[in-house]
Amino acid sequence: MMQTFPRTLALAGLTLRVQSLERQLAFYRDLLGLEVIHSQGHQTDLAPRGQQFTLTLLHQPSAPLRPQPTLGLYHFALLLPSRPALAAIFRRLVEAGYPHFQGASDHGVSEALYLADPEGNGIELYRDRPRADWPFRGDRLAMVSEPLDLDALLLESPLGATLEPQTTLGHLHLHVGNLDEAQTFYQGLGMALIPRDYPGARFLAADNYHHHLGINLWARGRTAPADSTGLLAYRVALEGRPAQTLTDPNGALVEIVPL
Repeated sequence: MMQTFPRTLALAGLTLRVQSLERQLAFYRDLLGLEVIHSQGHQTDLAPRGQQFTLTLLHQPSAPLRPQPTLGLYHFALLLPSRPALAAIFRRLVEAGYPHFQGASDHGVSEALYLADPEGNGIELYRDRPRADWPFRGDRLAMVSEPLDLDALLLESPLGATLEPQTTLGHLHLHVGNLDEAQTFYQGLGMALIPRDYPGARFLAADNYHHHLGINLWARGRTAPADSTGLLAYRVALEGRPAQTLTDPNGALVEIVPL
């Protein structure tokens, strides 16, 4: 079972502009198993049954697909509560013949599957190892990127299944134009820099987590058209902070809500 620790920060949701609502619902609702909790006009809100986060889809048929990579979303990461739960959603995707897998890694602290939704938005599906098993080098967290044994993972679940009800939005990873500027912004939200040797990228977190936010320079400053598909906003729940709306260094809205 997933361990629980006192929290001062949680990622509560994100908003994507989408070109084809039908195509995206076939993925997020029908394949992953998120439930539609509200739909009005161009906006559709989905959530896992435990409603630990909300995914909002804003339908704009005229929106061009966002070129990759460009400033904005690299991936959003859905955290499964156990290894069998990760195996079950992986088996479901494999059995469905889902074509947009991008890789899989063992990070020491976690095991992760990487894919894209039908419009190219990056997604990570992962499970955390118990914190007592996280690797350290001295007092420094020693995350790695090693191959993940997918055959062994599938043995954890003989049946495919949709996302567990208690799936959460574990972290976001963004392409940014300036690491120092982005780091300062997220430190203002109560996150601390997590020392890691990873070229062109930095990681920040609250509550001694391995990371709530990744930022990187891998898009090399390339920007997408202002009206293209992709990440428009995300919601961060913070302990002791009043509700407010900010704008991140990429221009996305950041809705701060009380935790």
